[in-house]
Amino acid sequence: MRAVIATDLSDAMDTAIESRVCLECLARYGIDGVDLVTVTSPNVTTGMPGSDVGSRTKRVLERHQAALEAEGFDVAVHVVRGTPHRRVNGLADRVHADLVVVGSRGKSPLEERFIGGTTRDMIRTATRPLLLERIRRESEDDYEVAYEHLFRRVLYATDFSENAERAFDQFRHLKHAAREATLLHVAPPDRRADPEAVDDASGRLEELADELEGKGIDDVRTMVRTGESTEEILAAEAEVKPTTVLMGARGRGRIRRLLVGSTSESVAARSDSNVLLVPPTRQG
Repeated sequence: MRAVIATDLSDAMDTAIESRVCLECLARYGIDGVDLVTVTSPNVTTGMPGSDVGSRTKRVLERHQAALEAEGFDVAVHVVRGTPHRRVNGLADRVHADLVVVGSRGKSPLEERFIGGTTRDMIRTATRPLLLERIRRESEDDYEVAYEHLFRRVLYATDFSENAERAFDQFRHLKHAAREATLLHVAPPDRRADPEAVDDASGRLEELADELEGKGIDDVRTMVRTGESTEEILAAEAEVKPTTVLMGARGRGRIRRLLVGSTSESVAARSDSNVLLVPPTRQG
């Protein structure tokens, strides 16, 4: 299995790529090959007189490559120019990546600013399972990954749709890394007074829990909440404190993806955990 790891050569991504525990988690997921990619602006010319852009890029990528190879990964390095999300997605499709990993610095003190840039574009256009690895800023020059054990505790949110089922299929890989799983369904507010709907959801979650226990994940709990999806998923996250939230991403057409407001995007913007988003199967 191959993963595309996108790096902007920042200190934050240094922290993520050089964390041995995080890399061990990727190996337990099944990753044995890594395509390490950085995307430079079309307006930046490497090797310009007085500029060390080219040499710095080479030094950082060589260090990342060495760290990955030391953990046993087969590594290919790519330096490309263009729009980051397009080039990363294009590479992921070309190498048939099983996972794309993007670092997310999470919430700034003033705003949830990361959702405004490349990460938001990746969420909206991903064609492969996308892991947003949360990186915290401890001080001006110091970062740490939010959870080194990326997949130890998984919160899986489902609306029982086909796309949610596709996300659940990730447990084929996560079973080797997960020790705990919480299966969550959020019922719309108008079903609050419908005990049959709640019982049906509970029963379906129990069936999924039995399936996970059959895969070797012994600590599985189920949870049915009622209310607005994003708020209830985040409330459940605060309660169970997962290392990763797993959910399906609806996917959007060329026009619809310009709109903001999907549950997956909102959770990704506001979650404190890593987020693993699984896009729908591509048509055609």
